[in-house]
Amino acid sequence: MALKTRITDMLGIEHPIVQGGMQWVGVAEMASAVSNAGGLGLLTGLTQPTPQALSAEIERCRSMTDKPFGVNLTVLPTLNPPDYRGYTQAVIDSGIKIVETAGTPAIREFWEMMQPHGITILHKCTAVRHALSAERAGVDIVSIDGFECAGHPGEDDIPGLILIPAAADKLKIPMLASGGFGDGRGLAAALALGADGVNMGTRFTATVEAPIHQSFKDAMVAADERGTDLIFRSYRNTARVAKNEISQQVVAAEREGKPFEAVADLVKGVRGREGLASGDTNHGVWSAGMVQGLIHDIPTCADLLSRMVADAEYIIRKRLTGMLTD
Repeated sequence: MALKTRITDMLGIEHPIVQGGMQWVGVAEMASAVSNAGGLGLLTGLTQPTPQALSAEIERCRSMTDKPFGVNLTVLPTLNPPDYRGYTQAVIDSGIKIVETAGTPAIREFWEMMQPHGITILHKCTAVRHALSAERAGVDIVSIDGFECAGHPGEDDIPGLILIPAAADKLKIPMLASGGFGDGRGLAAALALGADGVNMGTRFTATVEAPIHQSFKDAMVAADERGTDLIFRSYRNTARVAKNEISQQVVAAEREGKPFEAVADLVKGVRGREGLASGDTNHGVWSAGMVQGLIHDIPTCADLLSRMVADAEYIIRKRLTGMLTD
């Protein structure tokens, strides 16, 4: 079974399901598993320490799948920015044809580097106005990210039920729905709201192939939809993470009006990475969305995607049409 949309046609994939970029998680094992299952897998560019390492990871992923896959490149405000031009050039030189981007307006410089090389650019936005700006700049696909998402939901706090159709009303290019998706009901709903597919992160971290410690996967199964915290709100850089001892300390510090420097050591990336490797879910902060409340098992990527598509097709073909009367 398959669902044919503008996304499947444009990306050359079987199912309209994309694995979003995920720091420390988007490596060859993850991306190839999603692609082999019929979706689009993405390597997270900045998970690799250097552009040269990214080139090697792209080749490693090619050895694991003959299906389309892409690379995520996220540009975030930082005092010591990585070599974004180098990472972008590594993508170009490696012959990658699909790139997911996100982050600050500085990303436009790298779009301009990629566009002459026939690269399909999929840009993630948290607001309709940003999506329209990206469309005008020539990106090929927009991923609209609702307030439910893991990572950075923006500062507008608009949930997907409103944000997705609001974007669909104005965009002409294909659109993915992101934030809060994890099963066939969500996929069918996204299509009904005007999207051409879904982008998932948290749900893919709770799969057999996800390269994180089993304790994190078990924690997501055990959590419910209330199991996240919004941190960095007072710094105007809101992030949604799994609720744990560290996130609660950050929330408390912000409530007391403390500056970012007071929590910087708690939230640094290397600390989160150490936790993912060791299995200590309270060692650092780690991204997880509200969709945890819909995660009840840890399937393979192949089982997850086939189940999602079958359930969505049942809803579209049987459940909804069965409600129609003459």
